Amino acid sequence: MAALRRKFGEDYQVVNTNRGATFPSAPVKKKRQRFVEKNGRCNVQHGNLGGETSRYLSDLFTTLVDLKWRWNLLIFILTYTIAWLVMASMWWIIAYIRGDLNHGHDASYTPCVANVYNFPSAFLFFIETEATIGYGYRYITEKCPEGIILFLFQSLLGSIVDAFLIGCMFIKMSQPKKRAETLMFSQDAVISQRDGRLCLMFRVGNLRNSHMVSAQIRCKLIKSRQTPEGEFLPLDQCELDVGFGTGADQLFLVSPLTICHEINPKSPFFDLSQRSLMNEQFEIVVILEGIVETTGMTCQARTSYTEDEVLWGHRFLPVMSLEEGFFRVDYSQFHSTFEVPTPPYSVKEYEEKSSLPSPLLTPHRERVFSMDCLETGEEGPHPGSASCKLPSKLQKMSSSGREDLQRKVLRLSSQHSEKASSTGDLPLKLQRLGSSPGQVDGEARFHLKALKVGFQPMAMSTGDLHQRSLPPTPAAIPTQPHGPPHTPSGRPEDNLPPKLRKMNADR
Repeated sequence: MAALRRKFGEDYQVVNTNRGATFPSAPVKKKRQRFVEKNGRCNVQHGNLGGETSRYLSDLFTTLVDLKWRWNLLIFILTYTIAWLVMASMWWIIAYIRGDLNHGHDASYTPCVANVYNFPSAFLFFIETEATIGYGYRYITEKCPEGIILFLFQSLLGSIVDAFLIGCMFIKMSQPKKRAETLMFSQDAVISQRDGRLCLMFRVGNLRNSHMVSAQIRCKLIKSRQTPEGEFLPLDQCELDVGFGTGADQLFLVSPLTICHEINPKSPFFDLSQRSLMNEQFEIVVILEGIVETTGMTCQARTSYTEDEVLWGHRFLPVMSLEEGFFRVDYSQFHSTFEVPTPPYSVKEYEEKSSLPSPLLTPHRERVFSMDCLETGEEGPHPGSASCKLPSKLQKMSSSGREDLQRKVLRLSSQHSEKASSTGDLPLKLQRLGSSPGQVDGEARFHLKALKVGFQPMAMSTGDLHQRSLPPTPAAIPTQPHGPPHTPSGRPEDNLPPKLRKMNADR
């Protein structure tokens, strides 16, 4: 025990799976009926066959081979005894009809069979003839044609009986059923994680040095169920995948192997948890098939595991060790398991938990668009400008024309406000910026219109509406041929058009 703890750690505890040990604290569970016994015998009996019994006689050879040994020996002895007695009686009847019994010691009389005086002598003659012993004291003479015909019939019948009975005994003795006695299965199956996946595992082993050629293993789940249509299926059989697609079911059985069934959405144990395992009722039938290397006959070994023989959170102890020049298998630890940390919930519950998004890991994304982005969208998308990308709706709006885009953006951004009615109603600072020649292009005018949003509502005259409906004209650059040249130190009002200068003077 100390060596095992040093090897596997202090947290692991070796569990004795011997069913003979009883614990007073553990509740005694009622043993239920098994479909397949632990030794592989199927616990099924056929009854009420009616007229189907004659089918067994049509295949008499297989029927005799399937019988138990005591019945085979009884049939063997009775068949030979009855055949000998019948044939001896026929020889005695021939001697009796011919009157050979009354001239047994007459040297001048030629009998059918020499030295046959009674039934024991006729029986000894048949045994000597059938067994080809040939003592030479009793023999057939040429004066007995009926004896010659009976001798031919005896030879043919003896050969048929010998072939039938000796063949049955040979086949029964060479049956590979006893070879299955040297194929071991673990007493319990375990459920634990392997390679990050929850798996159902059990162990198989071969006690002989002769190999099992083309060994293959299969698993069946025996469980009663009810269909959605209401049909009840007692002992329904379902296949368990033990590596059929990957070739893991083909075994090289020279040392004990652990067979693994991965529990996934296709597995019938997809929703099986540690708690539901206590309430389930099922049986796992394991079938191991292979060719016996010495005889070339197919051998099949079977066992089964019920729900109380499936240990959750256990793993098998290793039994292989490296010695000097060879590998050693310790079969004393073949059935032993130890506990390992295993999640108590099913694979279905684990996938449902992992598929739910966490609110802490999901960022709240907001899309904020500024007027600078709108200005960039008006001019057209620039490749590489990822910080100011317009939505697809605004990109479609920008393709319909510059003026249409300006009008739609201003309408969306000024739902609860009104625009200024004319240029004269703007503040003086904006008038100066709007009328500066050579410094205001289309983009600045668009930016200027966006800044008009948010002022107090003003009255709008019919003239202003008519002026707004006219297409925009570029502002004329004022020329002053007679005036002094413009200097940076002059007043900004001098750069305004005459109409605007007059409006400012009226104010």
